[in-house]
Amino acid sequence: MSNKLAKKENPTGLVVFIVIMLIIGIGLLIIFREPPEQPQMSEQPAKTYFTYPTYYKEYVMQSAEEFGVDPCYIYAVIRTESSFVEDAESNVGARGLMQIMPDAFDWIQYRLGGDDGLTFDDMYTAEYNIRYGTYLLSYLYNDFGSYELTSAAYHQGMNAVQAWIDDGTIDPEHFNIDEGIDAMPSDVTKDYIYKVVKTYRKYKGLPEFNGGNENE
Repeated sequence: MSNKLAKKENPTGLVVFIVIMLIIGIGLLIIFREPPEQPQMSEQPAKTYFTYPTYYKEYVMQSAEEFGVDPCYIYAVIRTESSFVEDAESNVGARGLMQIMPDAFDWIQYRLGGDDGLTFDDMYTAEYNIRYGTYLLSYLYNDFGSYELTSAAYHQGMNAVQAWIDDGTIDPEHFNIDEGIDAMPSDVTKDYIYKVVKTYRKYKGLPEFNGGNENE
């Protein structure tokens, strides 16, 4: 009689056992499940505040070679301007990764020959935006000769920077983030220079760029 009672009580233990095994099974599935797919290089990253990504590398390297600009500097400007958001647009109408303004687009297009068939809407496309932005960096660097002054002109405009040089407000021979930068009349532009140049130095320290040639 007692054996029959024991057998009747066993189903409860079996249910408990099955529940435990299900919990263990679910746990194993969670641990060993496939990780989610990583975003493609062309997709927009969530944040780049504390990282130094090298998205759009094909376009950056192509433009760097075409116009003779250090790719680390191109990346520094992209990170500072748009944090790698390809369709970024500012409240004053600057577009894309390198935040090209409408008048800058027209000027660059003219300087590049004016027959590429692009419109300002194409500045939302990484390939074209990076090429146009890199050309402008190249022009400014050849004109001003330093990353600090290139950054200032990219942010404030080449005419403003040239005027500051002409009237003696800033001395191009002694103007970098370690010397003379406090003479910069615009605090916003001064902050921009710091961000770009310090970010540039961070990119230069990445393993993939170590040993690269600098322009300065």
